[in-house]
Amino acid sequence: MNEPGLRERKKQRMYQTVSEIAIALFLEKGFDAVSVAEVAAAAEISKPTLFRYFPAKEDLVLHRIADHEDESARVVREATGRGTAPLPALRRHFLDGLHRLDPVTGLNDHPAVLAFHRLLYGTPALAARATAYVEQSESALAAALADTLDSAVDARLAAAQIVAVQRVLALENWRRIADGEQVEAVRGDAVAAAERAFDRLAVGWPELAPRPTATQ
Repeated sequence: MNEPGLRERKKQRMYQTVSEIAIALFLEKGFDAVSVAEVAAAAEISKPTLFRYFPAKEDLVLHRIADHEDESARVVREATGRGTAPLPALRRHFLDGLHRLDPVTGLNDHPAVLAFHRLLYGTPALAARATAYVEQSESALAAALADTLDSAVDARLAAAQIVAVQRVLALENWRRIADGEQVEAVRGDAVAAAERAFDRLAVGWPELAPRPTATQ
């Protein structure tokens, strides 16, 4: 895999820096109370430059989770390259995320993570914009599943269901922790819910699960 060049690294640093400045301002004052011009001034760039990097104000926040858009697709492509079925790989990836307390799984009680999630889920404009990221994640996953399933429609249906399962599991974990439950009190239920959900996906999409070994 080729390392990004200097120009690309500088671009990524700019994305990261401006996004983090914006998120800090939004957490301090509220998303609606901070203008794009204020973010640009804090980042010491012009407003047109900011819009070249972030077409919409909401993207300043959602950049933090943008690299997860094609995460499931990457997991599937790597699994199929090894000859592994997609669903077991996705199951293991999600369970590993729970074990690591990956914020994407919702199972994380770090104050900064909770604050970011409250900003994201508590701001209607951000929640609405996040829908586009979900759709992009579904499209990427559908493309990765296309070689395993019989039709493009099947691939899109399976991808939509898988992404929905991951999203609902993460939201349930986050809501419980946001309501004051400790991570260790939620962890067991989170793992059990994920196992059940992926079992049901395997029943609905046997093409994506391992074939049972025939007994002699």
